[in-house]
Amino acid sequence: MRHHNSGRRLGRSVSHRKALFANLAAALVRHEQIVTTLPKAKDLRPIVEKLVTLAKRGDLHARRQAISTMRDLDSVKKLFETIGPRYKSRPGGYTRVLKAGFRHGDSAAVAVIEFVDRDKDAKGAEDRARNEANAPANETAEAAA
Repeated sequence: MRHHNSGRRLGRSVSHRKALFANLAAALVRHEQIVTTLPKAKDLRPIVEKLVTLAKRGDLHARRQAISTMRDLDSVKKLFETIGPRYKSRPGGYTRVLKAGFRHGDSAAVAVIEFVDRDKDAKGAEDRARNEANAPANETAEAAA
C-alpha cells in the first residue's frame, strides 16, 4: 500500500522522473506555457510553484537550490530576473493547468500548464531568434547554389 506516498510514478525510475521534471520545469520557465500530459502537468505544478517562491526570495542560496533542481542556468536566470519579480506581491498560485482534450496517437489526456500572468511573446521566442540568426546564413547558401 502507498500510505503517505504522494505523486505519481509515471512508469519511470526515480532518477528518470527527477530529470523529466527538471526538463519540464526549465521548459515552462523558458516558454511560460507548455503542453504535456495531464498527470505530468499536475505533478509539475508544485515543483514550479516552489521554484517561483525561491525566485521571489532572490538570494544566492535560493538561486543555488533552483539550479540543483532545474539544472539549466539560462532558465534559472530568467526565473530570478523576470518571473520572481513579476510575482513578488502574489502569495501563491503562480501556475494553472488547463485540460486540452486527448492526444490523437494514444488518447492520453493532454493539458496546458502556464504561468498565470504570463508573457504572451515568450512562447516560441527562442525559436524565432534562432531562425532569424540562421536566416542570413541560409540566404547566402542558397545564393551560392
